[in-house]
Amino acid sequence: MDFLASLRARAAERRKTIVLPEGEDPRVATAARLAADDGVARPVLLGRPPRIAAAAAQAGVSLSGILQEDPAVSARTGSFAVIYRELRGGKDVRTLEEARRVVTQPLSYGAMMVREGFADGSVGGAVHATADVLRAAIRIIGLQEGIRLVSSCFFMVHPDPRWGEDGVLLYSDAGVNPNPDAEQLADIAILAARFWSRFRTQPPRVALLSFSTKGSGGDHPDVLKVRRAGEIARARAPEVAFEDELQGDAALVASVGERKAPGSRVAGRANVLVFPDLDAGNIAYKLTERLAGAQAIGPLLVGLAKPAHDLSRGCSPMDIVNAMAVAAIQA
Repeated sequence: MDFLASLRARAAERRKTIVLPEGEDPRVATAARLAADDGVARPVLLGRPPRIAAAAAQAGVSLSGILQEDPAVSARTGSFAVIYRELRGGKDVRTLEEARRVVTQPLSYGAMMVREGFADGSVGGAVHATADVLRAAIRIIGLQEGIRLVSSCFFMVHPDPRWGEDGVLLYSDAGVNPNPDAEQLADIAILAARFWSRFRTQPPRVALLSFSTKGSGGDHPDVLKVRRAGEIARARAPEVAFEDELQGDAALVASVGERKAPGSRVAGRANVLVFPDLDAGNIAYKLTERLAGAQAIGPLLVGLAKPAHDLSRGCSPMDIVNAMAVAAIQA
């Protein structure tokens, strides 16, 4: 069974409830139908009933048996507004009416469902920007205890099994943090390693990437940042194999890794790639997807207290189903 099929099969064993805030989009309606039919999750579509029905009709799918909620008229909206006002403590809302306006927005309502246990996870971003998805998740679901930032990962499923673990690699951060400092980059690396361990059998071998390998680029500030991040990551998570300051070929190609970083547990065998900034990560995942024929699953948000994942606005229905499967397994 390939990686994506195994994800969906593992999710089907759990039968978790996953809320889809963008139920008025035809792709989301199709994904809900596919997920329900395959048992990947129990989907809940958010939106206005006529618009959800129109989206399903456009997609040519039936929504029979699939739960729907309209945040504007839901019986839960009042209690969600009270909780949100208390949660935010006057930071962005002061009155109950202001809180109500926030929680009637689908992304916020979906996050409240996850926070309060009415759903096990949320998947959005087919229509909304990443910043909107993040804002709702961070403000309402919050971060895991002891975690200082939210990051993102992409599973890259490559047709050539030589790369990563049977063709599966994890790229981070490719969707959230524009220019992390050394401390933040170490956190990103640790979160990525932990995320990998939830889904794969091989232990994570984490390469912190740079334009330099082991001093070849001198002591440029960007190189020093990656070196320092590696030191911090090893001190905080000594059980994980981290290697800092590796170029892409040194991280992935055994012969190059042995020549440039002899004796490394990671060089030439990396399955988790940590990029020095968002430019590098985002460009790399899109090039890997388009030029190498890999399939990208993500951006998958890591560091939140409960599962909530983002989507590319160019996503397909099956991309949404795969993200639902990841959320279900996490939950």
